[in-house]
Amino acid sequence: MLQFCKISEKELDAFSLKHPKGNIHQTSMWADFQTNVAARGKSVICGVKDGDSLRAAAVFVRQKLPMGLCWYFAPRGPLLDGPGYFRPLMDGFIQMARKEKCVFVRVEPPCGNCSFLSKWGRSAHSHYFPEDTILVNLGQSEEDILKQMKPKGRYNIKVAEKHGVAVRTSRDVSEFFKIFVETTGRDGFRGHDQEYYQSMLDRLGKNAVLYLAELDCEVIAGIIVTFYKDTAIYYFGASSSKHREAMAPYLLQWRAMLDAKERGCRTYDLFGVAPEGDTQHPWAGITKFKEKFGGELQSYTKAREKVLKPFWYWAMRTKKRIG
Repeated sequence: MLQFCKISEKELDAFSLKHPKGNIHQTSMWADFQTNVAARGKSVICGVKDGDSLRAAAVFVRQKLPMGLCWYFAPRGPLLDGPGYFRPLMDGFIQMARKEKCVFVRVEPPCGNCSFLSKWGRSAHSHYFPEDTILVNLGQSEEDILKQMKPKGRYNIKVAEKHGVAVRTSRDVSEFFKIFVETTGRDGFRGHDQEYYQSMLDRLGKNAVLYLAELDCEVIAGIIVTFYKDTAIYYFGASSSKHREAMAPYLLQWRAMLDAKERGCRTYDLFGVAPEGDTQHPWAGITKFKEKFGGELQSYTKAREKVLKPFWYWAMRTKKRIG
């Protein structure tokens, strides 16, 4: 008999580790990281058991709303042994969520073709996780990884090396954050506060690395990369307007790929590109940069959400459109 229940961090991590779609976002360390973000403050770890066997597991992260309301989302989850475990998991979690004045619940699945989701809830009005990304195959020689890049990608790595760009790692985000603020202002997107990135490094430990690129002892670019199982993810990046001719971001990505390969990773996820052919997408510019590293396009099933409080759901969406 299937039973929904809260599960331990140990159970979640063991399930995620062995699951073919297990990812860093569905682990206890990610739950801990998100719980310590002020705007969230709570994560729920739960699952579905068939007798003593765990068949589904998920991290649900709370997002605070005004007036004591909230909503929950499963980042790159849930993880399921089969489609039949989805409903028992979601029905059980929604019963819990209703007790917390939850407006809606969102799932952002880790699969590319989760057709069974189409009959649950509605298409999400937004999403945190990219629906399209580029995956670079690290399970080949360094020479072959370079060969599958676009010529401009290989060339710009060499340009950075010729300019004398040096790459180092750090556990302190202060220098990175300075150029991140510059980047968001220049490119017109929003980021988190400095504490978010520092907490990410602190809470994820060896599974997150900050790479900084320097020229003449000045930090001019940086990226944060996560590592879990056989996948590395390029999560955040920033670059200064100074010394752009040095092409530091290209060398940063190459160094991260080499480190990921040394760790045993077989995939480098560039984490978020515009849909193929969409030149007007907000990510069109960064997509051109990422495409220079080669790889293959991966599309995920679009996020879905179940509305629990229709009045507040539509009031929230209206305010968001106006604001």
